[in-house]
Amino acid sequence: MLPTIGSKELVAWLPTLLGAGPGDKVVIPRICYPTYEVGVRLAGAEVIRADSLTAVGPERVKLVWINSPSNPTGRVLPAEHLRKVVAWARERDAIVVSDECYLSLGWESEPVSVLADEVTGGDYTGVLAVHSLSKRSNLAGYRAGFVGGDPALIGELLAVRKHAGMIPPAPVQAAMVAALEDETHVAEQRARYAARRDTLRAALLKAGFELSHSEAGLYLWATRGEDCWQTVDRLAQRGILAAPGAFYGPAAAQHVRVALTATDERVAAAADRLAAGL
Repeated sequence: MLPTIGSKELVAWLPTLLGAGPGDKVVIPRICYPTYEVGVRLAGAEVIRADSLTAVGPERVKLVWINSPSNPTGRVLPAEHLRKVVAWARERDAIVVSDECYLSLGWESEPVSVLADEVTGGDYTGVLAVHSLSKRSNLAGYRAGFVGGDPALIGELLAVRKHAGMIPPAPVQAAMVAALEDETHVAEQRARYAARRDTLRAALLKAGFELSHSEAGLYLWATRGEDCWQTVDRLAQRGILAAPGAFYGPAAAQHVRVALTATDERVAAAADRLAAGL
């Protein structure tokens, strides 16, 4: 395991740190966290948006990003799918990197790590998993994350990152150890998020939204079948903030991302405003 300064900086710099550059291709999900694409472009490589590797065709790729549970959709990839991705990448000498920052927040599905034996067969070659304590332990301000997996790749990342000054401060690393050794606070936080999710889910459905995926993570992926900016405007007029799907890719133009991260009081207020109608 290699500690990182949160997961965002790792996502942004990982293609560069792994040697991707002009002429290389990197696969990212069709709907995903914008920093995946930013990181590929920082490296000078080419982005391929695809959820099915058959859609990639004969292209040679350097790196495949997967994200389960997904930000923003909450979609969970089953072990069989992950296993196929790993096998496909190994046949082509590509690296698989799984962003698993929401792994502990499964609601209707149980997320599986890409490093699970049922996925890798106990062999981590060419596979990395990215984690963050921002969600699991509410440590967003600490910038505390880590990456694990293929020992050879971790060794390469360590060698480069220490020379580049990408070293989490010792007090942050100590806080990470304390948080990772304790599961009580994780269960307590899950219960808070679950209650907020129940409140917002019911309110959104009653207000005429449809929810896609949303079986895990910190968000509800909602649509009214209209342009996402129109939905954002409707919600904003009632004092409710949501992220437009357009931020996450062209395929998300009719969805908004509704977060479970506000206080209980603010979530209840949002639910009341939704009940008043849009």
